[in-house]
Amino acid sequence: MLSLNRSSFVLRGAATRLVVVRCGSGRRGEGKGRRVVMESTHEEVEALMDPKNTVGGGVEDTYGEDRATEDQLVTPWTVSVASGYSLLRDPRHNKELAFTEKERDAHYLRGLLPPAVACQDLQEKKLMHILRQYKVPLQRYMAMMDLQESNERLFYKLLIDNVEELLPVVYTPTVGEACQKYGCIFRHPQGLFISLKERGKILEVLRNWPERSIQVIVVTDGERILGLGDLGCQGMGIPVGKLSLYTALGGLRPSACLPITIDVGTNNEQLLNDEFYIGLRQRRATGQEYADLLHEFMCAVKQNYGEKVLIQFEDFANHNAFDLLAKYTKTHLVFNDDIQGTASVVLAGIVAALKLVGGTLAEHTYLFLGAGEAGTGIAELIALEMSRQTNAPIEECRKKIWLVDSKGLIVSSRKESLQHFKKPWAHEHEPVNNLLSAVQAIKPTILIGTSGVGRTFTKDVVEAMASFNQKPIILALSNPTSQSECTAEEAYTWSKGRAIFASGSPFDPVEYEGKIFVPGQANNAYIFPGFGLGLVISGAIRVHDDMLLAASEALAQQVTQEHFDRGLIYPPFTNIRKISAKISANVASKAYELGLASRLPRPENLMKYAESCMYTPLYRSYR
Repeated sequence: MLSLNRSSFVLRGAATRLVVVRCGSGRRGEGKGRRVVMESTHEEVEALMDPKNTVGGGVEDTYGEDRATEDQLVTPWTVSVASGYSLLRDPRHNKELAFTEKERDAHYLRGLLPPAVACQDLQEKKLMHILRQYKVPLQRYMAMMDLQESNERLFYKLLIDNVEELLPVVYTPTVGEACQKYGCIFRHPQGLFISLKERGKILEVLRNWPERSIQVIVVTDGERILGLGDLGCQGMGIPVGKLSLYTALGGLRPSACLPITIDVGTNNEQLLNDEFYIGLRQRRATGQEYADLLHEFMCAVKQNYGEKVLIQFEDFANHNAFDLLAKYTKTHLVFNDDIQGTASVVLAGIVAALKLVGGTLAEHTYLFLGAGEAGTGIAELIALEMSRQTNAPIEECRKKIWLVDSKGLIVSSRKESLQHFKKPWAHEHEPVNNLLSAVQAIKPTILIGTSGVGRTFTKDVVEAMASFNQKPIILALSNPTSQSECTAEEAYTWSKGRAIFASGSPFDPVEYEGKIFVPGQANNAYIFPGFGLGLVISGAIRVHDDMLLAASEALAQQVTQEHFDRGLIYPPFTNIRKISAKISANVASKAYELGLASRLPRPENLMKYAESCMYTPLYRSYR
């Protein structure tokens, strides 16, 4: 008999036939468990082993890779022989040392693993120990990304079980640094990169992705990454990070998530001159060229994945973000996390904070520093909820909300020069050139920072807020931490411990005059994973503003008196999957109520149904 063991042939009889078994799936999701059997006679094997047909002592060079010169083309063939080696390289199915003795026999893993068997909990304990040894956050990020590429289930188990510790690693603030250095740390391509080179072929590019059942796409063009500006193709870290949270926090299957970067160039000179930059080396395409590429992309996504795939726009510059959302909101299931997700999570925090300071939304005055996607998105959702509560026209509700941009307070005398999304916020008032003067003139009860500029809530600004508010609500929302308008320590110290504070990125607890203050984090991760899950389980075909209000309401309800006693206006992340299930149930319920749900009949208990649909990362047993 003749047996084949990876790269060597062993002859056990002259009259037998060679049986080569190819197992596995080839492309992920296709032909799983298939075995292709090819038989060869002993004479055929001898021909294969002829020195003319072999290289390096009997290893067949069928496709000529070893004989080819560097300028000759070769085919990148891969063959998986029933040895289990490919199983250990498949991130979705790899369990490393957790393969049982029976599984090692059944899947040809003998000798490919050390003899020890380690359960998933022990693997998690070991990896957390390793991660905690790293002193540099970017090293932790790289270690987590390597784990995601080698053992998907273990990656998500670590993230779910240690969410408060690892969320800042896989997402803000560390993901910002990762995007800045993406070309230098790039190891494994993740997601799809669609550039101007693929014009006219985007549908074909989408079909190159091995998964067919996609439920959520997060797409960016990299022009406004967090508060860091234009990072071009290196913005891919954002869609990858967001979708990791969709799975870990919202329970969507990893295989149903697709990160995409649209590369239209970059205006970042430093990147254009960086030898390790991975994107197009050209200035950004704009105007009709840009619009045509995005339109081709949106049409191709709908054609390839259907009506119910959620497309989340992420970190587009203001001038494109509003236009894209307005253009496609009636034809596609689209969601902009910077505009709508941020608004929903901030509204939830404000609603919760009002239980500490008293009053209704309409009885407070709001001042924003920053009038871009986040600022105007939050302001509009607050006005919408205020209108819903009071039955007043939304135009009247907007008059309680003031915005400051780079030129000062947005007032009616500036209306002609304002961008269209700022015009609804231009109220009658004399011009004011800076934030401190605006605070002193408007006397807001709630100060919200979405400027992307660090340290703009100065001591004078915070002290002014504290001078006419017993409990000033101060939300410094810009990311990453370096761009936060003020730190938690500054807010509590300058307000003499009276501020109700939350930020976009995490801050450590602060001690002031013997009392411990725990700052809240107005992180979009509270909202978008559960929001997306709600759209998926209901089969929603469009996003409606009422769904965002439903998500805010569900999140605000999760803040208990115990949390208020600690100064928190958001619940801890430790219970985030339960929170996401609640949010998804509320969103799905609103989708059914609005007639936008296509998954019929409606489940009797949406909360239980949401929990039953959530992905769990525990290892599976193999036949």
